[in-house]
Amino acid sequence: MQIAVTFRHMESSEAVRSYVEEKLAKVKKYIEEPIDAQVVLSVQKKINHKAEVTMVAKGLTMKSVEEKDDMYAAIDLMVDKIERQLKRYKEKLKRHKGTSGTQRRVEKTVIAAPSVDEGYENPEIIRSHSFFVKPMSVEEAVMQMDLLDKDFLVFTDDRSEEMNVVYRRKDGNYGLIVPQGS
Repeated sequence: MQIAVTFRHMESSEAVRSYVEEKLAKVKKYIEEPIDAQVVLSVQKKINHKAEVTMVAKGLTMKSVEEKDDMYAAIDLMVDKIERQLKRYKEKLKRHKGTSGTQRRVEKTVIAAPSVDEGYENPEIIRSHSFFVKPMSVEEAVMQMDLLDKDFLVFTDDRSEEMNVVYRRKDGNYGLIVPQGS
């Protein structure tokens, strides 16, 4: 497991780094190698300690963020949360076997929307990002969206091979956008 620890607004500490590595080592049993973990530890206003981890392994990305008044407590909560997510993911995988397919590359573009007064003639692209979209079931897409703590996820349906979008509704349920051909 590759673990990168970044310290923000605090002194780097080998003891804290070792503690993070020791705690994250116990989640290896839930997921196959290789695992890449990016950990960011920060202190805000000298009393609020924040521990954040983003883990990537074989196309699966998980994120956990916790804040406490003690850095070690924040790390413990962060690791417990990521461990719960991985357990839930592993159980769902046992119940559902997805089909393996090819990944598609998707381009994500952010457009600066002009105000109503300016009109809508020439929107400006302010950021563009491309990523691979893994074929998965709707259930897997919802699970991946939850693991990433996102409000929506673009994915390729493993049955129809069509691009779909699953999103979190304001009422706490989920929505699914399926494109219809003309």
